[in-house]
Amino acid sequence: MSAAVGAGAAVTAVRDTTAPASYDDLVSRALACRLGPDPRTLRIAVAFTTSQVVRHDGRRGGYRNEVLSLRLDRAVGSCAVEPGALSEGAVDDCVGADVARLLEHPLTPVRVAALDAYLTHVTPHTPENGALPHPLPAGSSLEKSRARAKAVVELLDVRPEQTVLVVGVVNSLLEALRSRGVPYIPCDLKGGRTEWGEPIVTDALAELDRCDAVLASGMTLGNGSFEPLREHALRVGKQLVMFAQTGSAVLPRFIGAGVSAVCAEPYPFFWLDGGPGVIHRYGPGHGNGRGHRSGRPSGHRDGCTEAAL
Repeated sequence: MSAAVGAGAAVTAVRDTTAPASYDDLVSRALACRLGPDPRTLRIAVAFTTSQVVRHDGRRGGYRNEVLSLRLDRAVGSCAVEPGALSEGAVDDCVGADVARLLEHPLTPVRVAALDAYLTHVTPHTPENGALPHPLPAGSSLEKSRARAKAVVELLDVRPEQTVLVVGVVNSLLEALRSRGVPYIPCDLKGGRTEWGEPIVTDALAELDRCDAVLASGMTLGNGSFEPLREHALRVGKQLVMFAQTGSAVLPRFIGAGVSAVCAEPYPFFWLDGGPGVIHRYGPGHGNGRGHRSGRPSGHRDGCTEAAL
């Protein structure tokens, strides 16, 4: 179980629980001490990267992932990056630094991981903060990936004839949508083709008018595409469901401000361990919503790869 799951015992209560106007607004609130303790007084004790390469039997492709993680007390915040994209001294630069300095760091992954660590520290993934824990069974990485995919896809409220734009191609998510007869548009900055030979588009924003709902990776926080997706969903009333290892404590803040639901997965991620695990779901019907405004009422119908297993 993640260190962040039970991290709320002695943490200062959240002060401002309204949905932010933007990602930058959320950062500004953190720096202004409106969300919890002064980030200038909190220091990162441990910074590390996790690299993963996977290729499952029976699947044609393999994947490589790299994640930057920062530890703040009992909380861990993370941001996935392109393998090799972090500068040589980036991790060293984070250790011992106060959170406020890292929230203004020149590297986007550092800023995102720092905000994620801070928000996990002040609002851990608990029912009191709107999260509903969802157990993942022990098993192989593929078995756990499929179990996570099922939990993520359940957050979507779409009819079989409605199309979902999937931003961040994860084979198990596509498989889960296929099993429900839901058409999708796969999108990933890497391009290529899916396991089933479907072409993968690379420009998510260009596909928004062709879809009825969006299912997006938390890595959109790191590559700058989250805000345009959120603004579109808010403007047209479209479902935006996030699955998040990157920014798992950041994205629930936007429920009611363009984000409909979030499947949050703080470190350690399902692919690191064969034992049982837990993810946390936010949104209508998932948790009591305290600490975050709820999104669209249940029943409404309308890159980079993160743990693409």
